[in-house]
Amino acid sequence: MALRCLIVDDSPTFLQEARELLEEDGISVVGIARSGEEAIRRARELRPDVALVDIDVGGESGFAVVRRLAGQGGPVRNVILISSHAEEEFAELIEVSPALGFLAKAELGAEAIEGLLAAGRQRELD
Repeated sequence: MALRCLIVDDSPTFLQEARELLEEDGISVVGIARSGEEAIRRARELRPDVALVDIDVGGESGFAVVRRLAGQGGPVRNVILISSHAEEEFAELIEVSPALGFLAKAELGAEAIEGLLAAGRQRELD
């Protein structure tokens, strides 16, 4: 069964490109959202396996969106932060967030997502 994914980003171009790329890689993109509010609503409706959340969603903090999605009682267990910025710029915030990790938009793909999901499962077992 294909991994079900929600993408949260305010760029229509990126949303379309990411959807096409991930679907070619065998991931089912069940929805997209352009704001934090829409992300929460769509996540509750769609119950994706993973959500990809841009660090900056139209001036809104992606970190705040991640806390609402993956925090206690949130609708998505697995959330990955994405950005066109370097991970080092946000390393401390990424570390303390409930996100599984970070992916640069240029590195986005099924293999990278599945790698972070596997690492998250391993941390739960340790």
